[in-house]
Amino acid sequence: MKAFRVTGTYADPRKTQPFSVEMAAEDEAAVREKALSTIGSKHKLKRWQINITDVAEIPADQVTNHVVKYQIGE
Repeated sequence: MKAFRVTGTYADPRKTQPFSVEMAAEDEAAVREKALSTIGSKHKLKRWQINITDVAEIPADQVTNHVVKYQIGE
């Protein structure tokens, strides 16, 4: 698995809320799907309300999330 950092915005009722989250997945398509699913379920949002602006693969030494470190084998 690889580590990715997903950044973007989602539609909060009062304003546009930015987000940045680290996730582990096999490829960029899988991490986009996982991000939409996770953010949508946590904040009760539809997929069209979430705007992903960047998906970047990050090296293992830059990962800060402990769960992602475990998933990639660090």
